[in-house]
Amino acid sequence: MDIKSVGIVGAGQMGNGIAHVCSLAGYEVLLNDISEEGLQKAIALIDKNLARQVSREKITEAEKSAAMGRIKTTMHLPDLGPCDLIIEAATERETVKNAIFEDLLPHLKHDTILTSNTSSISITRLASRTDRPEKFMGFHFMNPVPVMQLVELIRGIATDDETYQACLNVVENLGKTAASAEDFPGFIVNRILMPMINEAVYTLYEGVGSVKSIDESMKLGANHPMGPLELADFIGLDTCLAIMNVLHDGLADTKYRPCPLLTKYVEAGWLGRKTKRGFYDYRGETPMPTR
Repeated sequence: MDIKSVGIVGAGQMGNGIAHVCSLAGYEVLLNDISEEGLQKAIALIDKNLARQVSREKITEAEKSAAMGRIKTTMHLPDLGPCDLIIEAATERETVKNAIFEDLLPHLKHDTILTSNTSSISITRLASRTDRPEKFMGFHFMNPVPVMQLVELIRGIATDDETYQACLNVVENLGKTAASAEDFPGFIVNRILMPMINEAVYTLYEGVGSVKSIDESMKLGANHPMGPLELADFIGLDTCLAIMNVLHDGLADTKYRPCPLLTKYVEAGWLGRKTKRGFYDYRGETPMPTR
């Protein structure tokens, strides 16, 4: 299938990044959100990020203008129906995702491919609630989308080869690299990354090290570009907890038990950078450890 148009559900952190890379690669993009303010913020951020690429001579001013011209917005979900490919990038809650797909189904072309940017929810289960499980895939971008090179492609049990190949072609057109993952909780990246972050939180919880010493140890001792607690704040502690719960529930192994301290931070509403407090306090000029 020759994909020319991409519908994106959700204009948040992931959705606006996906819109950015798809429009830059030449796809017609229709970006949907439940909030007009959210859509306006997304367009402003995409424009700013493209301008940064121009200033770094990664793209030209003409390419930026063309990319911005290929992005349209809508608050009306059925408007996405005529798109060749739909990428759902809404909040990481299965009930929300199922409701979105249910609302979309009556308006889709018969050959539209449905995908989800979920970082951990079962693709097979999401697909089973639609009328096209063979044309449904996991399309998991990494954050921040314009910078990160990897996209995980996850087949559900029913996904056909034509759908996989079409999505693989899109990834290649975006100039990114695809990693094929089987449909098990967390897929590849989060199956490995989240338990490491969770273990770092346990290390803090048990008093083995402070926030500063844990992050410095992994940056200087393991050559990680960002410490695990700093990374957790960047991802969002609520997202980290949600993925740990998916791993714990889906694999039924106590090694995936979320750290009680991670749960406590989420209960406090200290979710990381997006709320100005997490394992670091971001309200001042310099982030300060909260423990």
